[in-house]
Amino acid sequence: MTLSTHVLDATTGRPAAGVRVLVERRAAGTWMQVGEALTGPDGRLDSRQGGWLPAGEQGPGVYRITFDSRSYFDGRGMASFYPEISVCFDVASPAEHCHVPLLLSPFAYSTYRGS
Repeated sequence: MTLSTHVLDATTGRPAAGVRVLVERRAAGTWMQVGEALTGPDGRLDSRQGGWLPAGEQGPGVYRITFDSRSYFDGRGMASFYPEISVCFDVASPAEHCHVPLLLSPFAYSTYRGS
């Protein structure tokens, strides 16, 4: 399984650079951190480019990706309602590529299964 994300800031219509993203995997009923990084200037993270999600952690299972939206908006001097945004998803096949994009604003967000 490989994982990527693309965070866009709806208030500016631009990529959201510097968003802290945490990836966890559920094992035996508890969440274990398997990756963490900051989005790049293009608002993206992609495990296919290495470094973000270790190869040994890329298998089938239930994952949770959490975006630190509070710090991102605080850094821009903007109030926000959601301090963090967590998205849980189920990976059935080790050959899958999962793309979890996020459209972010201070008082709303949207996500979907990308390709």
